[in-house]
Amino acid sequence: MFSASSPSAGPLPLDGITVVAVEQAVAAPFATRQLADLGARVIKVERPDGGDFARGYDTAARGLASHFVWANRSKESLAVDLKDPRGLAVVRQLVAESDVFVQNLAQGAAARLGLDAAALCAAHPRLIAVDISGYGAGGPYADKRAYDMLVQCEAGLVSVTGTPEQPVKSGIPAADIAAGMYAFSGVLAALVRRGTTGRGGAVEISMLEALAEWMGHPLHHTMHDGTPPARTGLAHAVIAPYDAYTTADGARVLLSVQNDREWRRLAEQVLERTELGTDPQFATNAERTARRGATDALVGEALGKLTADEAVARLEAAGIACARLRDLSEVAGHPQLAARGRWREMGSPAGPLRTLLPPITLPGTEPRLGNVPALGEHTEALLRAVGMSDAEIAALRREGVIA
Repeated sequence: MFSASSPSAGPLPLDGITVVAVEQAVAAPFATRQLADLGARVIKVERPDGGDFARGYDTAARGLASHFVWANRSKESLAVDLKDPRGLAVVRQLVAESDVFVQNLAQGAAARLGLDAAALCAAHPRLIAVDISGYGAGGPYADKRAYDMLVQCEAGLVSVTGTPEQPVKSGIPAADIAAGMYAFSGVLAALVRRGTTGRGGAVEISMLEALAEWMGHPLHHTMHDGTPPARTGLAHAVIAPYDAYTTADGARVLLSVQNDREWRRLAEQVLERTELGTDPQFATNAERTARRGATDALVGEALGKLTADEAVARLEAAGIACARLRDLSEVAGHPQLAARGRWREMGSPAGPLRTLLPPITLPGTEPRLGNVPALGEHTEALLRAVGMSDAEIAALRREGVIA
């Protein structure tokens, strides 16, 4: 099931790029992990007293936090106190020699340290400096605390997710992921620009603006039509049948009928009631949607007599789009991911851990899937690299400046 990295793989596109990240939680770590996957060297700056607080979210990954394991492979951990001038000086020296700097500290914290994008780009014209925040540097929400769930609420995602009776947040940190991916693509764009102009520059990303962009369809529907799409759970607001139905073995299979031709095939080959294909009460999507309860009852009755395997086979033979409603244990054993060789192992302080390849596939290369670092694992090596002696390093450790 697991594959090792190929020693003969070609160079990665970000080989030779160095990133320094003063990062925590998910948004910035997820962005810099994408850069590490593509070959960048990522130096993660953490607090000596516990490090990135995501290290303490849970212990699900063999004693390590699942969030941290997911977002921090292939990085070097430098545990240093930025409030101590000596610690800040080390980070400033590393930044001066790097290509990219990323931070997602609380609003104003980076500026107080002189690590905001504006200050760093003025001092280092080739540097690409990324500020990730909850709501952006200006405006009435600039200083508002921003956690993923809060931003999901502010961006309207929660309002369109759930059932008619109950809105719910996304089951994944959608605001953090959106911001992280726009930071990742922003860095790539800035690197391309630097390749033609020789200059770096600032990149600003806010979680609210990233997630608001992802709200495009329901947002435009509301702005231009005047009404928001209804919350419909797994169903579709304007298409029927489009839902998950329980099969004879207790599984759930989701299907989607996109047009009236497909409905006729579904009626004949799956429901085994050909007459429903032309019945005026169900023949058009408008009628089926108006009679959603009766439509779903017909489909549910038919699939309830079949196992999940039988239902999927019959739906696919009829050319009806369908999927199994899988839990995460089933995703971990998904036959498509296994068949495409998408699993690898990475090292960690707890030993080897299973991980997915990143979804960007560059034929002829193998993504970097390095170890998840222990807190401060690379501190001494990095301090020696900036010219510190063993005695100086020992003094910093005694005084709690490094871990």
